[in-house]
Amino acid sequence: MFNYLSILIGIFYIALGVFVMVYKFFLIPLEGITSHLLGGLLIIYGVFRIGRAIYYIRKKEEDV
Repeated sequence: MFNYLSILIGIFYIALGVFVMVYKFFLIPLEGITSHLLGGLLIIYGVFRIGRAIYYIRKKEEDV
């Protein structure tokens, strides 16, 4: 259950990263390069969370 929730949270981080890059806003207005760096970092973290969750789901299925 936790791994599936982690996938959902990863999708949320990716969506938040895209939002920050497009609207240049994250609690305060951001300038061009700052919004792209923060948005990219959020997207990378979201992909990391999804990848880690998929790894643990596959590992759990192999152990059974």
